[in-house]
Formats: sequence, C-alpha cells, structure tokens
Amino acid sequence: MQQRRRHAPGKALVTSVHDVPWLELVVLAVVALAAGSVIGSTLRLGISPMPSSGPARRAVLSLVPPTVHGEVHELGCGWGGLAVALARHCPKARVIAWEASLLPWLVSRLRARGLPNLQVRRADFLRADLSRAEVLVCYLFTGGMRALAAKLLSERPGAPVVIVTSTFALHGWAPAAVARVDDVWRTRVLRYDGVPHRPPPSAS
Repeated sequence: MQQRRRHAPGKALVTSVHDVPWLELVVLAVVALAAGSVIGSTLRLGISPMPSSGPARRAVLSLVPPTVHGEVHELGCGWGGLAVALARHCPKARVIAWEASLLPWLVSRLRARGLPNLQVRRADFLRADLSRAEVLVCYLFTGGMRALAAKLLSERPGAPVVIVTSTFALHGWAPAAVARVDDVWRTRVLRYDGVPHRPPPSAS
C-alpha cells in the first residue's frame, strides 16, 4: 500500500506552480505602483488629482462659451472628466488637457478616445505654451493660482483670454462672472475676461 505524505497541520502544501497566487500578486503590485505614482506626483506638485463634482463641472461649462473655435486648455486635468465634458461642450474648439501625474494622464488618454477635438498631454502646464489659448480652465490650489497669474502676466499681458477657475481665485483680479455651486461647500466658479496689463495693486 502506498504511503501518503504528511505535512504539518495549519501549513498549506504547494504542489505545483499553479497553486501560487500569481494573479493576486500582480494585481497587488499594480495597485501599489499606481498608488505610489499618485502619491509621488502629489508630493512633487503640491496637489492631488481631485475630480470635479458633477454640479461643479456644470457650473464651469456654464461660464465657457460653447461657440469658441480656437484652443481651450485645461490646466491639470486629473482623471479627465472635465476635459471630456469640455470637448463635448465646445465641439468646434481644440481642447488641450495638461496633466503631469502619470496614472491620471493615462486614464485621461483612455477617456479621450473617440473625441477628435481632445488632446491630453503629459507635462507641467507652467512650462507649456499657452500663447494660442482662447480659454483656460483650471481647478488648482492657492500656490498654483499664484504661479499661473505670474505666468500669464509675464507671457500674455493684456491678452483677451477667458479664464475659468473652480474654487480658487486669481488674487487681486476682478472676476467678470461668478457661479455658485449648490453643494455643501458652496463652491465658487469664477470667470475672468482677460489678463491685466500689469499686476493688480492688491496682488503685489
């Protein structure tokens, strides 16, 4: 009679390579790499890729002229929800979405498929060429807004570019319109019609 091999109770016996949970290990590795990528980008850029809520997105679109024919730039598109909405809202415009974080950029690229007027670029928008932009859309943070204001005042003083920003204002600039979002934070969406020729006194 053939003897059965015994193993200690409570210990699993691996009899073949098929018993190793390779799929689970691969999934865990991918999740860890994705999380590390987002965390690393957050530490480097000073902001995490936060998606806009549905009501905030609609408020932004209400301040963007749908008839624009030129370039519409979203500065920091995150996961691409607003970029896709902008491309559909402005079908005659060329929408360029900028995102520096790798994983959100990849997701945004996937979501942009099927929209010929939407291009997603992986780069820091502060180093991007915004000279042809007719509309700028952003959801940044206080430091990012200061950097954006300095870039526009340096590169496009007096330009008639429309700037639509969610939550955070351009300090010292007078908004042409303000939309209030019906959410728990009473989010503000502001539109500025043009770049000043020089820094406003209250912003210096």
